[in-house]
Amino acid sequence: MDSITMRLYVDDHIRQALREDITFEDVSTASVCPEPHAAEVQLIAKAPGVIAGLDVFERTFALLDPNAQTERFVRDGDEVEPGQLLAYVRADARTLLSGERTALNYLQRMSGIATYTRAMAHSLEGTKTVLVDTRKTTPGMRIFEKEAVALGGGRNHRFNLSTAVMLKDNHIDAAGGVAQAVAAARAHASFTCTIEVECENLDMVREAVEAGADIIMFDNMSHDQMAEAIALIAGRARTEASGNVDANNIRALADLGVDYISSGALTHSAPILDLSLKYLRLLEE
Repeated sequence: MDSITMRLYVDDHIRQALREDITFEDVSTASVCPEPHAAEVQLIAKAPGVIAGLDVFERTFALLDPNAQTERFVRDGDEVEPGQLLAYVRADARTLLSGERTALNYLQRMSGIATYTRAMAHSLEGTKTVLVDTRKTTPGMRIFEKEAVALGGGRNHRFNLSTAVMLKDNHIDAAGGVAQAVAAARAHASFTCTIEVECENLDMVREAVEAGADIIMFDNMSHDQMAEAIALIAGRARTEASGNVDANNIRALADLGVDYISSGALTHSAPILDLSLKYLRLLEE
């Protein structure tokens, strides 16, 4: 994650997470470490997976102690194995003890998403289809979860409601139809915005392509319906398959020839990657 984004957005999220964990003091740490003392701890993988979020992990300690140093032996996006030493963190022992859980929460969550995404992306190898995420992210965690998807080999769909037009069923109902919704979006949104229409059947697909939609999403349509829809569109718009996508059906969707497959499971269903900070030792002053 670049340093500008880190300072503008990420630092605030990390500070809020730290404040959630420490209201007035870390009672446990204050009991055993009443005075500052340099220390070192090891970051170790306990399961196989893809590491993601090392910048956030490192920044958590740096916000507590500007002198904290992290020596990394892997990079974001690397695959790791159980028992592998990933990094040393050196700082005041109080910093290591108080920041441990918050730093690991970010790293484990992001690494779990990257691991799940990598497995799904591998299923698309040899096809033209691109795997993308959704806005089904944990509140307050979107910037981290979408970064993890990218590190795992997926791509990011729109980041939020301001970055692109996506006309869903309720938007279409509010506008009075697909054509009216697309026309309204063309009139209002910047020319730099793409317009995507979520379609539930072939009639909606026909209306969307005739209205000039840039991207047409097939929402929970059957395999046969999507095949018909792709033939109907005939290259006049990009196509996206969505709805209950997982490792069991993603390849069959890609073999249809869709341009994108979006999966909320990348962010809402990925388990964490088991990582641990172990073997803290005090250093000679």
